[in-house]
Amino acid sequence: MNTENFECEYIYHVYTHANGKDLIFREQENYRYFLDKLTKYIVPIAEIYAYCLMPNHFHLLLRFKELSEILNVNEHKYLMKQFSNLLNGYAKAYNKRYHRKGSLFLDYLKRKKVNDEKYLIKLIHYIHNNPVNHGFIENIDDWKYSSYQSYINLGKETKIVRAEIMQYFDTVDNFIEYHQSNVEYDFMIID
Repeated sequence: MNTENFECEYIYHVYTHANGKDLIFREQENYRYFLDKLTKYIVPIAEIYAYCLMPNHFHLLLRFKELSEILNVNEHKYLMKQFSNLLNGYAKAYNKRYHRKGSLFLDYLKRKKVNDEKYLIKLIHYIHNNPVNHGFIENIDDWKYSSYQSYINLGKETKIVRAEIMQYFDTVDNFIEYHQSNVEYDFMIID
């Protein structure tokens, strides 16, 4: 799974975990800072469809933009460099704030190319329901650090690209109903 090279114009599920028993996010300010870094490094190269930030790991669902304006560049290396900038920048600030040393994240960024619509829709459910599945909350509406609220409040401005995902649901009510239903995941993800 981790040897797959990133390619432009494809959708990926990207996720990673804290090193050992460390936390990535300890307080609300950490989540905000990470989202700012995400906006700085990843939004210019990808459309983000969904995210969920958990205390010790995170999930992103995104499609990389075309890089035709950057000639003679290795797509995978360029895209990985952006993630490296995101994770290293966040880790340095986190380590400084909490007077810690060493790597904050696992050594590798997990990624899986999304090749079909059924898998895509289940991933949206999986990512948004991650805090419920891990027992942090009982109701999906109660988690502040995911893109779920962006989808159910379509009138609000967001950096999340919602239109492509919403085409699979007739209404916001259908989106909510789907997220409250039990979905069997036929894929394996180790958070």
